[in-house]
Amino acid sequence: MESGRSIDAAITALDRALRAVFAPARAVRPVPGNPVGGAAELTAAQQRESAALMRVNHSGELAAQALYHGQAMVARSAATRALLMEAARAENDHLAWCETRLAELGARPSLLNPLWYAGSFAIGALAALAGDKTSLGFVVETERQVERHLDGHLGRLPVGDSRSRAILETMRAEEVAHGATAAAAGGGRLPEPVRALMRQTARVMTGTAYWV
Repeated sequence: MESGRSIDAAITALDRALRAVFAPARAVRPVPGNPVGGAAELTAAQQRESAALMRVNHSGELAAQALYHGQAMVARSAATRALLMEAARAENDHLAWCETRLAELGARPSLLNPLWYAGSFAIGALAALAGDKTSLGFVVETERQVERHLDGHLGRLPVGDSRSRAILETMRAEEVAHGATAAAAGGGRLPEPVRALMRQTARVMTGTAYWV
């Protein structure tokens, strides 16, 4: 019976991975901001900068989904699993919004998205193996770092790109809420070496996705 559940979980995880990486993301909620806001007003250089930033955010949202999927697969309690999958559903909206904005800017997602997903899924599963408290603490720290990352991007966006700004501001508010929910559910504070490693890993991904 246990092996059967493991096989089912693996098949479900593979299906989620293929859908997240290769299928067009579909949002339940409309994309924030005006569809025509902040495109025609941008110079070519500004449009390239907005596109690069949104490509990074798209990769980040894909990685966040992978983290939650990996954690949910190994979660020990049904309540923790439900919390993680609810967060993943919100991240899917974020992914679709970033994908839509990239298309509006005439740009593509990162070519390394399969790598970002696979690596993040593995990290999420490893975090969950340490127990639900550590796994929820991982969510708290991840969302804290994402909040700082989005603050930086909001400061770098061209002033006229109101559409991208609306997307990132909505995402930021929801990431803060995810972190607060995980903390309230019992997420513990991670050791500083772990938090530092998370920051360094995110720096590698965001720096690469900006260009590739």
